[in-house]
Order: sequence, then structure tokens, then C-alpha cells
Amino acid sequence: MLTILGPAQGRFCDGVSRRNFLRLGALGLGGLALPQLLEAEARAGIRKSHKAVINIFLAGGPPHQDMFDLKPDAPREVRGEFKPIKTNVPGMEVCELFPRLAQCADKYTIIRSMVGAAGGHDAFQCQTGRAPRNQPAGGWPSLGAVLSKVQGNTVPGMPAFVGLAPNTGHRPWGDPGPAGFLGPAHSAFKPNKEGKEDMVLNGVSASRLDDRRALLTAFDHFRRDVDNSGLVEGLDAFHQQAFAMLTSSRLAEALDLSKEDQKLRDRYGRGFPNLKDDGSHRLLDDFLMARRLVEAGVRCVTIAFSRWDWHGNNFGQAREEFPLLDKGLSALIEDLHARGMDRDVSVVVWGEFGRTPKINTNAGRDHWPNVSFALLAGGGMRHGQVIGATSRDAGECIDRPVKFGDVFATLYQQLGLDPHNDMVSDLTGRPQHLVDPGCEPLRELV
Repeated sequence: MLTILGPAQGRFCDGVSRRNFLRLGALGLGGLALPQLLEAEARAGIRKSHKAVINIFLAGGPPHQDMFDLKPDAPREVRGEFKPIKTNVPGMEVCELFPRLAQCADKYTIIRSMVGAAGGHDAFQCQTGRAPRNQPAGGWPSLGAVLSKVQGNTVPGMPAFVGLAPNTGHRPWGDPGPAGFLGPAHSAFKPNKEGKEDMVLNGVSASRLDDRRALLTAFDHFRRDVDNSGLVEGLDAFHQQAFAMLTSSRLAEALDLSKEDQKLRDRYGRGFPNLKDDGSHRLLDDFLMARRLVEAGVRCVTIAFSRWDWHGNNFGQAREEFPLLDKGLSALIEDLHARGMDRDVSVVVWGEFGRTPKINTNAGRDHWPNVSFALLAGGGMRHGQVIGATSRDAGECIDRPVKFGDVFATLYQQLGLDPHNDMVSDLTGRPQHLVDPGCEPLRELV
């Protein structure tokens, strides 16, 4: 299995080191035969494009009451420094630092009542829809890994699951794209700076590459006879996908933003390195790259927008970060609509928990798992609405609690899968549902 990691550096408030947001495991080809895949896609109502999801994780716990659930009538120590502004949807308001998102509010939905957060700095629930406790052997797989296994890749040379992350060695609080019991063949491919260098033949001819592939296959056939763990099968899928990537320019072209219209690049925004990045990775590039990857055939793209652990100077940092999210996210939502991809491509934006109602002595907000927010766009869903409500201080859910698994059930359904009847087998061969019992697609959206 290829490993492409940068040097480890930096720690978050709980002492956990920030290494790469996504590990590069293997690239999955999926587990369905062609007739089954065609049937699944027909059930999904796929037209010109394929069903896909872009998962934008705001690592650190974004302050929900300063973004999409402002409380202007709350006491000063709760309401903070920002004012709400009107959107193009009557009665729907967002923070004044989101003017672009305010103008396209009819194209997304805000969930103000996310509950059930585990409370730790970990992307696990936003990537799997499950709590990290009581996992089966091997662990729960992420949404991207499930799509890789069940639906496979759409075209040769394109991975089903890609994770975009800064080239710094940071990995905020666990692997946010775990393959779990589905195995390494369905982990995310992370095309960071070093990874791009591996996507060329480096002087090896295509014929010599075929010779090496044949030799490797022979070894794998031998090893499979004595292997009962499924590891070799996973490596086979990895090798096949890796060889396809090396002999195809499709992925490299999707990652080359210089091929994009420069006016559109300006609309998405440029620059703004992530944390202590070496300068090669730019946060706002990821929004455009995610759209290009999905357009080229990727089923799931995860973005690591990891700048949100604000125990101090909450409002000063928000004045820097909110405009970045406003620019990149609004451009992505509007671009998907302009290209007619909004019916097939779902976008979800969220963090691992919310922040405390009361501002602390350092002008920051601390961890608050009681309630948080999520934003959903695209996917052919009904948008231009707010789901759920919180108390006067945005500290508790008082209407329509929504679990992480409910959002996943919604995404799976819009991706053409049945969250209750479609299953994947764990390491013991036991079929596992895609979501926990009791989790349902959001009736307001589908």
C-alpha cells in the first residue's frame, strides 16, 4: 500500500498531533459486478453525471452561534460581536460575514439542531455517521469507503474516493476517511504534493509497466492461495487502480487547476495556506478541485478545512476565516448549479461539535457537543430552508433534533443506495446496515 505523508508538526488543544487529514491507503475499484452497478445507478436516476458527494469538514468545531444560528437578543456574553443579515430566502438569516452565501441561500439548507456529538476532536462521526464506540472488528467505514466498495469507480484511472488535505503532516483527530472493515482497497486517495509526483511513469515505458504488472499479478495469485484475510484481494484492487492512474491522464488533468477558466478561479478565490502549510496547498483551491474531481468521475471528495479550534480570539479569527468559507463554498454551490450538477452532487459542511454559548475569558468559545450545525446543498434535495431550532443561547436543541446518522441516511438515499436494505459485510461476514437503527433520511429534504 502506498503511503504519502508529510512531516508531523503541531498539536491541537487536547494534545493530539495534527497529521494528514487523510491517509493514503489503496484506491478502490468497488465490489459490485457490472449488472448490479448499472441497476444501482438506474435506481439512483443518474443522467449525464454520476451521483457523488463532497464532504467539507470544518475540523476543530466551528462556532455555530456565530455562523448560522445567531442570537442577537441574547446577553452580550452569549451573542458575540456579529450581526445577522437577511438572505434571499425570507426569514432565513446568516452571519454578516457570509454575504455571498446570503445571496444563494435558496440553494442550500441549514440544520441548526445537530445532536449526538461524541465530544472529542475527531472527524469520525462526520465521515462515518457513527459514534466511535462499540465498533465491529476493523472499525466502521467512511461514506467514501462504502461508495468505493458498493458502487466502485465510474471510469478507469479515477479513484472512487479522494481526500484533499494540506501537505503538512497534519491529521486532525483521527483518520476522517477510514476504510474500516472494508479494507485498504477502499481508503481515500490523497493527491497531495508528493502524491502528484507518483502519478507519472518516470521514464518507465508502458510496455515495461505491463511486464511489471504481470509479474506482480503472478506473485499475488500465489499469495492468495495462502491468504485468508482478504488483504491480497485488497492489494489487487489497489494495484489495478494504481496502474490505471499511471496510464491515464484523467486524474492528473482534474487536479491541474491551470486548465480552469481563470475568471472562475478568481470567483472561487486563490491563496490562503492552511495553518503552517509549506505554501503548496491552498484552502480555496480545494473547493474548485473537488468540483473538477467529481466532474471527472470521483464519487466522494473530502475537503479538510481545518482552522476552527478557537478557545481564544474567536471573533478575530472568524473575521479571517468566515470570508474564506463564504467565498469558496458559495462559488462551489453556484458552480454546481451552473453546470447542471446540483441534481446529482450533494455537498455537506459541518464540524465535529459546536462551541459554548458563553464566551470565555480569552474571548473564545470552548467545546460544546450538545448541539451544532450542518449545511447541505445540491443532491436534488429541497433547499432554501432551516431545519431545527436551539434555545435562546444556542446551547440546546429545542426542536427537530438531527443525528449524524440521519444526515448519512439522507446522503446515501440521494446517492442511490437504500440506507436500511443495502448492506456491506464486516470481517466476520456479517452484513452491516449503512446507518445505525433509528436513523432516517430527512423528510424535509427528500
